Amino acid sequence: MQQTIQRLRTKKDDEGFTLIELLVVVVIIGVLVAIAVPVYLNYRKGAADKSAQSDVRGAISAVEQFYTSNNNTYPNTASGTNDGTAGSGVVTLTNGTANQNITLSDKTQLAFINKGSSYLLCANNTGGSDKWYIYNSASGGSVASSATALNLTDCT
Repeated sequence: MQQTIQRLRTKKDDEGFTLIELLVVVVIIGVLVAIAVPVYLNYRKGAADKSAQSDVRGAISAVEQFYTSNNNTYPNTASGTNDGTAGSGVVTLTNGTANQNITLSDKTQLAFINKGSSYLLCANNTGGSDKWYIYNSASGGSVASSATALNLTDCT
C-alpha cells in the first residue's frame, strides 16, 4: 500500500493539459458558436415578424370594437410607428368624436386605411425579415404575409 502511495507522489510531472488538447477544446467551442449565432439571429427575426403579425390581429379587434361602439362607422385613416421615442407606439383611431388606441410592439409600424365599407391594415417590424402583414376586411380571412414592401399611406 505504501509503495502505491509513494509511486503516486513521485509521478507529478504528468499533470495538466497538453497544447493539442486545449486547441481541440477551443475549436469545438468555435464550431458550437458558429452554429448557435445564426440560429439565434433567425429566431430574433422570426419573433419580430410574429410581433408585427400579432399587432395586426390586435388592431383588427380594436377596429371592430370601434365600429360597433360608434354607430357602425369605421375610424379615419391612421398610421404610426413605435421607434422607441416618447409618444410613439400608439396608433389612435378616431372619427372626430370617439377614440380607440392600438398599442404597437417595439420597432413595429402599422397603418389603418378606411375604404368606406371596408378597411385595410398593414404592419411591418423593422427588426424582422422585411415581411409585411396585411388584412383586408372586404375579403376577411386571416392575416396574409407579403414579401414586397408596402406603403403606410395606402397599404399597397
